[in-house]
Amino acid sequence: MEHIFKPGKKGMPVFVLLHGTGGDERDLLPLAEMLDSEYGVLSVRGKEPENGMNRFFRRTGMGQYDLENLDFRGRELLDFIKEQAEKNDFDVDDAIFVGFSNGSNIAINMLLRDDANFKRAILFAPLYSIELKDNKDLSGLDVFITMGKNDPMASLADNNTVVELFKSRGSRVKEYWVNGHELTGEAVMAAKDWLHQ
Repeated sequence: MEHIFKPGKKGMPVFVLLHGTGGDERDLLPLAEMLDSEYGVLSVRGKEPENGMNRFFRRTGMGQYDLENLDFRGRELLDFIKEQAEKNDFDVDDAIFVGFSNGSNIAINMLLRDDANFKRAILFAPLYSIELKDNKDLSGLDVFITMGKNDPMASLADNNTVVELFKSRGSRVKEYWVNGHELTGEAVMAAKDWLHQ
């Protein structure tokens, strides 16, 4: 997979950066720098093309996901992250997902997998309105989620679905509201404060 790895200060966690539709592995590097410049970075490019744009998994329409492809790509990405942890000598359980939009959605898929034990995630503008049958215990997970009050891609009901997905499985959730489907400086600063509490 196309990616960038930058080691952080010894013993510090690693951010796993997951871009939005049309982005690449360079998009969220400034965001990681703002959140904590001492953390390591593993930034990955999505492998699923859509009209010339990079995505992490295929969709059939706005908010309509190809669930078989989502499952395949989520498995592939999680395995890649584990390989990188072994290769670059960091604890995969201490890695922190930082995603925007499509990147947040693939992060949710990985967080819900039985063989994933991540402790923290920062999800900007997620949308995950999928009927789930799992009852995975996520009580060891802290999640920071930004949602848009006027997001054209995600309704308030969609936003509440994501929050409930985590809360119903025991996660501690910090909600932060913005206006649209966006990544604002204020939201990044709020995520930074949350990260260092």
